Amino acid sequence: MCYSGQVVEITGLGVGINYGQIANNLPSPSRVVVLLRSLNINRVKLYDADQNVLQAFSNANVEFIVGVGNEDVLNMTDPTKAQAWVKQHVQPHLPQTKITCITVGNEVFSSNNTEVMSNVVPAMQNINKALDSMGLSQQVNVSTAHSLSVLANSFPPSSGTFREDLAQYMEPLLEFHSETKSPFLLNAYPYFAYKGNPNEVSLDYVLFRPNQGIVDPITNLSYDNMLYAQIDAVYSAIKVMGHSDIEVKISETGWPSQGDFDEAGATAENAGIYNMNLLKRVEEKQGTPIKPSVPIDVFVFALFNEDLKPGPTSERNYGLFYPDGKSVYNIGLQGYLPELIVGSASGFPIKVSKRYYRFSDLHFGIYDLLLRTACKYNNDHLRGEDQENGTLEAPSRSSDFSS
Repeated sequence: MCYSGQVVEITGLGVGINYGQIANNLPSPSRVVVLLRSLNINRVKLYDADQNVLQAFSNANVEFIVGVGNEDVLNMTDPTKAQAWVKQHVQPHLPQTKITCITVGNEVFSSNNTEVMSNVVPAMQNINKALDSMGLSQQVNVSTAHSLSVLANSFPPSSGTFREDLAQYMEPLLEFHSETKSPFLLNAYPYFAYKGNPNEVSLDYVLFRPNQGIVDPITNLSYDNMLYAQIDAVYSAIKVMGHSDIEVKISETGWPSQGDFDEAGATAENAGIYNMNLLKRVEEKQGTPIKPSVPIDVFVFALFNEDLKPGPTSERNYGLFYPDGKSVYNIGLQGYLPELIVGSASGFPIKVSKRYYRFSDLHFGIYDLLLRTACKYNNDHLRGEDQENGTLEAPSRSSDFSS
């Protein structure tokens, strides 16, 4: 596999990234470590608690959100099983891998499974109790992610309310968030609003481009983009239920670079505009009109295109990168991926070639990481006489990482 000097486009703007793995062609986790470190991305969200990923990121100074899958939510209502899950999937990786949050289910309240819905909060409580019993509850919080379908009303933003049929679940959920100081996680996609009604929804409004915006007639607050309006609608819904102390964080947002003929707006150009403008807002530490002093907290969806995801073409094309490490589109911020070449299984040569970085504060860290990755491959794959013929070449720290 080779990551050879591709120009890539994110350099530590404070965003997190969703690392989905519904694909059969992704690079190994150890190579993903190199990719993310070279980009200075230090927050990652998983949809499970993949042990290979968590081990690969040991001592990489990357914060992780890990997940209990929807299929396991009911099991977590058993305190013994919740304790066992935390012991197996979280405790062994701390503190080397920085796990900071556990999501219990993903968009559960968008399903029709009332049994799982009614057990999300008990499962969250048991996971939190397990963390507390291990002395981990101060460093790892517990949440669950929601789609915007949990709202009965989202416009104007100040009139946001949750669906009445979800009130019985939302009340204890918000109590839990308030008590544990954990965030309300929202998967928000302005793309879906545009796709559903491209003749009425302004493309400029959903892409953060200059536009006339909208004014909330109740608060007189102005909105120049749909994402902020969606976030504030959720803040309003939470307030209606008696809470003003819960932070809303964006656990997913993004834009597809390809789509089917009936998926309006799914183009690489629009995806690049959306994500570039979003990253600028994050870099500026902007808040929403209702919460102007609280910078938006965002996890972009997603790191890679995932070729095995079901559904329309767009579902397989949210990635910032192709599996070979090439960027899907240019969003204007330059860096270089290191060249990492792994030889054939017959000869086992390994070469880590020198490559210039613009991130001067990461030079030594990247160097060490590349070296460890190559050495690990040697240890795992070179045996007997073949090991005598293996090669490891790397630039010297003093001469080849000058800026």
